[in-house]
Amino acid sequence: LVNPFFAKKRVVLFGVPGAFTPVCTNKHLPSFLNNISAFKSKGVDTVACVAVNDPFALQAWAEKLEVKPEDITFIADWNAEFVKELGLDADLSGANLGTRSKRFAMIVDNGKVVTSNVEISPGDLSIASGEKMLEDLSSFSFSPDSDSD
Repeated sequence: LVNPFFAKKRVVLFGVPGAFTPVCTNKHLPSFLNNISAFKSKGVDTVACVAVNDPFALQAWAEKLEVKPEDITFIADWNAEFVKELGLDADLSGANLGTRSKRFAMIVDNGKVVTSNVEISPGDLSIASGEKMLEDLSSFSFSPDSDSD
């Protein structure tokens, strides 16, 4: 990913269809939040969540779920530009949501996507969960430092 956010660090990035939606709020985000220390112990520098929402909605969602800024970085992809660039946008107009992000999780090492899991349905959560990302991280031989060169 050509973006300074991903340079010279290891990032676990997960995408949710929307802040305050049931699966995102009750399952997806908590699966990462409850495992922050495990991610850090596996050499992850940043855990980040992207959603096609405005930054104010994401800030309110983070506050409601008591997410500390040092635990999860929220990325407001208000116009879906980022998820479209990744081919991870979804038309959820049938649920009155419009263009959103597919539910996904990926490991990005120094700007390179090393693994990516995308759920088939926005209501599913199995391969894009925090627990699955921890399993995937176990298959890599990352050193605990953040120098990913």
